[in-house]
Amino acid sequence: MASTINVYVFPNSGQAASQQSKDEGECYNWAVSNTGSDPFELQKQAAASQQQTQQQVQAAQRGAQGAGARGAVGGAATGALIGAIADEDKSEAAAWGAALGAVGARRHARRGSEQAAAAASSSGAATQQATAEQMDNFKKAFSVCLESKQYMVKY
Repeated sequence: MASTINVYVFPNSGQAASQQSKDEGECYNWAVSNTGSDPFELQKQAAASQQQTQQQVQAAQRGAQGAGARGAVGGAATGALIGAIADEDKSEAAAWGAALGAVGARRHARRGSEQAAAAASSSGAATQQATAEQMDNFKKAFSVCLESKQYMVKY
């Protein structure tokens, strides 16, 4: 059991493999109850968290797509309105508005997308750090228990 969580155990007192397996099972249960963390559940949670982070980053990147077209439409309408008010050529004002709207919208969407992706990555990293700390605490408790049963333990 210990090797599945990257903990190395050596029987100092010549314990048989069956005894070591029994002791590891007891110490596993003791460590779970004392830390509140089950390493196998932590691994599942870490995988789910990593997948969720990747999905959030991808969604943030997709959010910027189409922003230029949407900005062009809004810019064209604004340009045409300004052209009508200023008594200028509405089509030329609409074209300038569309160009400026597209550039501005792309820039704004890209910035928002980058910020959202960075936030998702940061959140994912914090979750991974917390999971690593929980796993480390579990391994410490597991090791203490096995050492009390005369095993040499390294992780």
